[in-house]
Amino acid sequence: MEEKKFSIKETALVVIDLQKGIAAAGRKTEPHETSKVVTNAAKLAEKFRSMGGTVCLVHVSSLDGKDMLNPIVDSAPNWGGQRPADWDEFVKELNVQKSDIVITKRQWGAFHGTELDLQLRRRGIKNIVLCGISTNIGVESTAREAYQHGYNQIFAEDAMAAMSKEEHDSTVKNIFPKIGLVRKTDDIINIIY
Repeated sequence: MEEKKFSIKETALVVIDLQKGIAAAGRKTEPHETSKVVTNAAKLAEKFRSMGGTVCLVHVSSLDGKDMLNPIVDSAPNWGGQRPADWDEFVKELNVQKSDIVITKRQWGAFHGTELDLQLRRRGIKNIVLCGISTNIGVESTAREAYQHGYNQIFAEDAMAAMSKEEHDSTVKNIFPKIGLVRKTDDIINIIY
């Protein structure tokens, strides 16, 4: 069966949380090293830009943490207290361009409480290529929201990672195939026209 092709005019790259405080050099992620995730995401971004496509860079940010979610849970996320000033800046390898759409979120998913859906719809986007860190948190939350908004999705499996192989694999094997297509970076580059 021939692989479906996706028009660059209707497809956006959405990169989740590849920022200095999350994708720091040397930070351990699995099954792909952070450097590989960043390299593959940057490769996708460059391809999209070279074809005149839409690149959305999403980062999580807060001045004081008071605008972040704070529910009662068994295992609260560690927001790390005081963060370095550049914590929410995108990693340099992404080569942020003025044409990129930058979305700031305050929770795991990139749709709730942001203008991501509005920006995509105004550009006629129907398909999303999704990547970033962490597979089972920010990427999966965004993917579930995108599915509920009616977007077709392609997951760049080798341009995402989690804190453990088990977390990554669970999402990639059990969730993503039910809401989109799971592909490698080079395969995605070959199905975009």
